Amino acid sequence: MKSGQRGFTLAEIAIVLIIVGLLLGGIFKGQELITQAKIRNIGNEFNNISAAIALYQDRYKALPGDDARAGRWKIGGASLTPPAEAGNGRIEGAWNSSRNTDETRLFWAELRLSGFIMGETETLEGASALPVHPMGGVFGVEQNNALGLGGGLMLCANRLPAKIAQALDTQLDNGDARTGALRAIPETEAATLPVSAPTTDYDESSDALYTVCRRI
Repeated sequence: MKSGQRGFTLAEIAIVLIIVGLLLGGIFKGQELITQAKIRNIGNEFNNISAAIALYQDRYKALPGDDARAGRWKIGGASLTPPAEAGNGRIEGAWNSSRNTDETRLFWAELRLSGFIMGETETLEGASALPVHPMGGVFGVEQNNALGLGGGLMLCANRLPAKIAQALDTQLDNGDARTGALRAIPETEAATLPVSAPTTDYDESSDALYTVCRRI
């Protein structure tokens, strides 16, 4: 008895290949759309946080984190205690500080307690936590003369792949890690931010992660 089985025709194989190609193209396009959405989200957060700072200053006549009258709020039944240096016009501490009582961490607590940004307000640890962005890193503020941006307040975000950091820089500034209002350095150099301006641009061929900072 002869078998009734037969192989695929060239037309059938071509149709399968076309379908597979369309599916792969849709997946890659979808991934790119997700990446672009994350870039826009991080850029929007830079702008939203900057706006929240301006609104806080307008309402309370002080910088969040440096507000000597922050005891107006209570956390866990106790008044928030501002540090002794609060009210000197500067936000003291490193942008990525892990100490809840540093002004760079109280900055986030006071913005949350005032309602200008969302987040936990039940405990000091939760209220002062650094906000997480869509790429898994965090936002933080610092007011030291870092990356050659001068002594004003800076907003930073870390753990950004080169492609994401460069796209964000292009969206918010000039696309160059070394110049402009937004600057960036590889993560390995960003434990503490150097005073000097970055000397290298983004390298999309590497796996390096970047910390980007913009003067507010």
